[in-house]
Amino acid sequence: MRIRRLHACDQAHICAHFLSLDAESRRARFCAAISEDWVLRYAQQSLCEGDITCGAFIDGRLRGVVELRDIRQVDPCCAEAAFSVDPQWQNIGIGDALFQRMLAVAGRRGIGTIQMTFLKENSRMRHLALRYDATLAQDQDDVAATLHPDPPVLMALAKGLTGGAKDHPWQRF
Repeated sequence: MRIRRLHACDQAHICAHFLSLDAESRRARFCAAISEDWVLRYAQQSLCEGDITCGAFIDGRLRGVVELRDIRQVDPCCAEAAFSVDPQWQNIGIGDALFQRMLAVAGRRGIGTIQMTFLKENSRMRHLALRYDATLAQDQDDVAATLHPDPPVLMALAKGLTGGAKDHPWQRF
């Protein structure tokens, strides 16, 4: 698996990934039942200025995406995260690897708070959020998760202690 930042030249990969999501995975990602046309429009506009999108590639195909949306107009130290993994590639660590990358990127960018919203029945996202010490607040249908990434100083210290192993989340793009 290779995780890297996605750019405009990856637009076709992003569209193919989002279109590969089945109805249940789309509902989990977007917290609603949405059409294929809506997914395609979203995918075509997914690389906005100020946002960071990273993808997990296996054998050259994009299998998972994390989007870190810049919502600094609302809160200067806050971002919103969203994840998707191809259904047949779930439960093998792609979401966890993307989560680690997202936390590392947020820490390097000075983002102190990451917000996520997911459906209350999305046990995979609940598990990942709790693994990384998120605070959860549940309402009738959704769960709001709040995370606080480690600042870059702590990540640099940890990198020094581990010898800078390349598979750690704080590796650079």
